[in-house]
Amino acid sequence: MDPKPSTRVTGVKRDISLLDRVAAEPGDTVTVLDVAVEKNRQSLDVLLSRGIEVFYVDHHNPGELPSAETFFPLINTAPEICTSALVNGHLSGAAAPWAVVGCYGDNLDSTAERIAATLTHSPDLRRWRELGILINYNAYGAELEDLHFHPAALYERLLPHNNPDDCLSADPDLYGTLQSGYHEDMGRGETATRLVDEASLAVLVLPDAPWARRVSGVLGNQLAVKTPDKAHAILTELDDGYLVSVRAPMTRRLGADTVCRQFTTGGGRAAAAGINHLPAALVDQFIGVMRQEYQ
Repeated sequence: MDPKPSTRVTGVKRDISLLDRVAAEPGDTVTVLDVAVEKNRQSLDVLLSRGIEVFYVDHHNPGELPSAETFFPLINTAPEICTSALVNGHLSGAAAPWAVVGCYGDNLDSTAERIAATLTHSPDLRRWRELGILINYNAYGAELEDLHFHPAALYERLLPHNNPDDCLSADPDLYGTLQSGYHEDMGRGETATRLVDEASLAVLVLPDAPWARRVSGVLGNQLAVKTPDKAHAILTELDDGYLVSVRAPMTRRLGADTVCRQFTTGGGRAAAAGINHLPAALVDQFIGVMRQEYQ
């Protein structure tokens, strides 16, 4: 890679309209990672209309893609693919150790293990898996104040380390803070009220609290692993509705995006998707859509 001076634009996981905040000029190159084209299409079209080169890497449903000559998409919506795996492939395996961590964070254990098999050494994949889960856990929240670390600050702490093992050894405070927070939040999440608990579907409700917003995504991942034949939805209370996180069954990693895209603020990918705001009046409709998809 050819490092160049850059400006990073990031936010909490559900803050996906990031291209609205990109102030690029002709001659600049914009690299977009892990946010859906569809949710950023208007801002993307503005950048492309000005001749700005955009390299776009993602695994969410993109909708219709632009045809501009300066648009370079690397998009794959297959259920076992994530942005970490796509970037690693683009770099011909140069980022394999961190791609393994990223895949584990996206609950793609088999993909992580396939990439790990290309390494020349045998790492402690148990620790790499936990690190991936912890990094992913830090992304969830309604606002930056919910997170343990600002995403940009977390990136800066990970950046100096070519290998996850180096990071674990050199920055124990980072690992310790995330691990402690994760276990505390997950302990609370595992006692959450189950609005629905059926053979093929579980719907849990979490309160309007920072810990609940932090755990909403990783709790769904853990439940999917524990009961792989069941679809899961985590509803986290908001002032006037719910933040929704959906996980398809591990044995059929399809349909989560189909469910969520039926609601105004919904989107995501086949295996994991969400709704940024589900009005309380639509909860029964949402559960009905989940049943239709997974029963």
